[in-house]
Amino acid sequence: MSWYPAALPAQSGRRVLVTGGNAGIGFFTAARMAAAGAHVVLSGRSPERLEAAAAAIRDASPAARSLSSVETLVIDTSSLDSVQSGADVLVAGPPLDGVVANAGMVHAPRERRESVDGNELVLATNVLGHFALLARLLPHFAPGGRIVTVGSLSTMLSTFRTDDLQLTRSYDSWRAYAQSKIASQVVAFELDRRLRASDVPVSSIVAHPGYSIGGRTPRVPGVNAPTAGKRFADSMQAMWAQGKHRGAETILHALTSPGVEGGQFWGPRYVTKGPPVLHRPTRTSTDTAIAARVWGFAERATGAEFTVAR
Repeated sequence: MSWYPAALPAQSGRRVLVTGGNAGIGFFTAARMAAAGAHVVLSGRSPERLEAAAAAIRDASPAARSLSSVETLVIDTSSLDSVQSGADVLVAGPPLDGVVANAGMVHAPRERRESVDGNELVLATNVLGHFALLARLLPHFAPGGRIVTVGSLSTMLSTFRTDDLQLTRSYDSWRAYAQSKIASQVVAFELDRRLRASDVPVSSIVAHPGYSIGGRTPRVPGVNAPTAGKRFADSMQAMWAQGKHRGAETILHALTSPGVEGGQFWGPRYVTKGPPVLHRPTRTSTDTAIAARVWGFAERATGAEFTVAR
């Protein structure tokens, strides 16, 4: 894939799960990892879209043309049953070297909706599904493994209501999305603290892709095909926007760079675009008291006891 600025370190022998790997940031993250030699598991809700993404990766990269280097797995992160079924498949295979927690709803519904498990839908999809998945997968990580949670600029632009995480009192689509991304980052930073405290050789990192949009993204048949109108409209934002293939660079850096450490927050140099640099997360994202409340809430909402121990 010739539009990438630099090659990744060799990833041969590594097994990586990318949730939401059939489109957007997840697809380009998975494509780069496969091209670098990793065995990549793409997960998502639609078998057809997953297979289209896997085919595009194989067609684009000689290193990924072997059917064994890219596999697909249906996981709907809004459904705890689907998460557990997917986790069963993953733990039956070789250890994981990385998980990119990317799947999620960006365009939240206008009115509050609930998942099949009775949780607010955006929270269930973006946060609770990954929490339950990682609780199950953590013992299956290889030493030195990394968990990269895809963060968001929205975490810098919204308050956080720990007393109404399910948004039962007041709901709007922006708050649903922003709160879910704040909660994702809170969990990710708390996970790294627990990993360190228990001397578990796995790192939890947060990386955000800046302002990455479809019309600035290369066309990939079956995966990304913006209309001419979309391309024109998004080109008007070129000064502060980038393609999703560029947004994936910060996630890939967090996943593969030897200089990355657990608990770090990476993003584009110019906040909305640019090469990866170390950023400072919001106080809310790293507040330990908030983290304790969100972690406890997630355990109750999912029924998953997330134990971090060697």
